[in-house]
Amino acid sequence: MEVAEKSALKLNGGGFLIQDSAPEDIFTAEDLSEEHLAIARTADDFYAKEIEPNLEAIRHQEPGVAVRILKKSAELGLTAIAIPEKFGGMELDFPSVLIAAEHLGRDGSYAGWHGAHSGIGTLPVLYFGTPAQQAKYLPKLARAEMIAAYALTEPQAGSDALAARTRADLSADGKHYILNGQKMWITNGGAAGLFTVFAKVGGEKFTAFLIERAFPGVTSGAEEKKMGIKGSSTTAVYFENVPVPVENVLGEIGRGHIIAFNILNIGRLKLGALAVAGAKDVLAISLNYAKERKAFGSSIGEFGAIQHKLAEMAIRIFAAESIAWRVVGLIQSQLNGFSWDQPEASRVMLKAIEEYAVECSIVKVYGSEVLDYVVDEGVQTHGGYGFHQDYAVERAYRDSRINRIFEGTNEINRLLISGMLLKRAGRGQLALMPAVMNLMAEIQGGKIGSDDSNEEMRLLQNAKSIALLTMGLAYRKYQAEIEKQQEVLMNIADIIMEAFAMESALLRTRKLAWSGKASVAEAICSVFLRDAMARIEVSARSILGACLDSQILRTNMSVLRRLTAYDPVNGVELRRKIAGRLLSRERYAL
Repeated sequence: MEVAEKSALKLNGGGFLIQDSAPEDIFTAEDLSEEHLAIARTADDFYAKEIEPNLEAIRHQEPGVAVRILKKSAELGLTAIAIPEKFGGMELDFPSVLIAAEHLGRDGSYAGWHGAHSGIGTLPVLYFGTPAQQAKYLPKLARAEMIAAYALTEPQAGSDALAARTRADLSADGKHYILNGQKMWITNGGAAGLFTVFAKVGGEKFTAFLIERAFPGVTSGAEEKKMGIKGSSTTAVYFENVPVPVENVLGEIGRGHIIAFNILNIGRLKLGALAVAGAKDVLAISLNYAKERKAFGSSIGEFGAIQHKLAEMAIRIFAAESIAWRVVGLIQSQLNGFSWDQPEASRVMLKAIEEYAVECSIVKVYGSEVLDYVVDEGVQTHGGYGFHQDYAVERAYRDSRINRIFEGTNEINRLLISGMLLKRAGRGQLALMPAVMNLMAEIQGGKIGSDDSNEEMRLLQNAKSIALLTMGLAYRKYQAEIEKQQEVLMNIADIIMEAFAMESALLRTRKLAWSGKASVAEAICSVFLRDAMARIEVSARSILGACLDSQILRTNMSVLRRLTAYDPVNGVELRRKIAGRLLSRERYAL
C-alpha cells in the first residue's frame, strides 16, 4: 500500500518557512485510502471488543491482562504494520503506522503498552539491526512473543541522554560486553523480553545494545506509582554484570546517539497522533455530557459558554490533526517506491525521517499541548463530575500530563525546533539567512507585510515573515551564543509552530473546499488563523524586548504591529456554528 504522490513540490525539512505550498502539495486525513481506512476500522473494532472491556483490569495492572491483549492485537498484525513480510510483518506504508497508532491510542494506559512495543521498542531493530539481529528478533516482536522496551533514561540522565552512566566493558575473551548500570522510567519495563539499552563502552563511547531479559543480571524494579497512565508498565531496570554477546551491539560502537535521536523522531510523530486520538475521544465524551446535562431548564450544550469550549476544542484538534498528517505525507513523499528489499533500505528510511526532525518535534509539542487543553476544558465542561474518578474525563486529564514529558520534554523540543533550523541554515541545507536578509531589505525599503488580496493568506505570509524577522534579530544580537538564550529560542519555536499550523490548517481547508466539504473547516480556519496571529504577536514582543533597545526597538515594534494587524471576525457566531455541528454528530466532525 502506498500513498500516491500528491505534489511536484519538493519541500525540505524546515522549508515551509521560505517556500509556499498549495493545497495539492499537502497530505491530509481526507487523503487516506480505503486500505488505510480499513486499518482504522480493524483497530476500532479491536479496541471495542478487546481493549475497552478490559480497561479497568489494565488500569489496575491485573497481572497478564495487558500482555494478553497485546498478543491478541499481534494476531491481527497490529503490532507488525511496519515490519517487513519476510519477518512476519505486514510491511505497510508510513500512514498505516500512524493510523493504527491513532485508533488504538484512545486510552493512555494501553497506548503505552502498544506504542512502546511496536514503536520505540521494535524500530531500533528494524532500522539499525544487522540481518542476523533482524532475523532473530523481528519475528518474535511481530508476534508479540517477545515484548520490547527502549531503555535510555537514567536517574541522572533524562533530557541530557549523553550523560548516561551505564557502562559496558569488553570481556577478556572478547566475546561479551559486561554491562552495569540502571535505567529509569522504562515503559514496558516490567514485562519486556528485549531491551534496547544505551551504555558507554569503556565509559566513553555511547552505544546501543540488544539485551534480553533472559541474560544473567537483568532485573526490573517495582512498578512506579504514577499520576496517570496507571495501567502501563513503568519500572526501573537494573543491569549487574550482564554478559551481552558482542553480536548484540546495535549499530556502531560510539554511534548510539544516531539510534537514540532517530527513534525519538518517530516516537514524537506517533505521540502527536496519539494525542489527537485522545483529544477526539475527550471531545466526544464532553459533547455527550453537554447534551445530557440539564441546568436552568436546558441542556448545557445550548449555553454559549459551553459551546465556546466545545468549538475551541475542535479548532485546536483540527490544527493538530492537520500538521500531523502533513508531516506523515512529507516523510512518505520521500519513500514512494520504497521497499525493504532495496539496497540500504534502512538508510533510505532513516534519511526520510531525519529530514523532517523539526516537523516531528512540532507535531509532538503541538499535539500534546492541544490534548492538555482539551482534557482541561473537558473537565470544566463536566463541572464537579469532571473531578470524580467515576467519569472518564478525570482519568484522561491525568493521563494526558505525561505527554509533555515523553519523548523529550516540550521545552527540549522547542529548543530543538529553533536550534535545528539554525543549524540547517548554518550548514547550507536551508536558505534561511538569505530569506531573512531579503525580508529586512524589504522592510528597510518600506515594504512591510504581504499585499495578498486574500486576508487569510496575508495573515499566513505575515506569520512566516515574523518568524524570519525574529530569528534574524535574535541571531544578530547573540550570534554563536544564541543557544544559551533559551527563553528567546522557545519563543521563536512558538512562532514557527503557529506558522506551520496556520499553513497546514489553511491548505487543508482549501483542499476540502474543492470537494464541497469545507463549511465547518472554513469556520474553524477563520477563527484559528486570527487567534494564532494574536499568540504570535505575544511571542514576538518578548523576543524584540530581549534583543533590541531604544529607537531600534520602537522601529521594529512598529513593523510588528503592521505585520500582526488584522480585522476580527465574528468568532461568537463561528464558534456557535462549529459547536452546532459537533453537538449534532456527538463527535469531532467536519
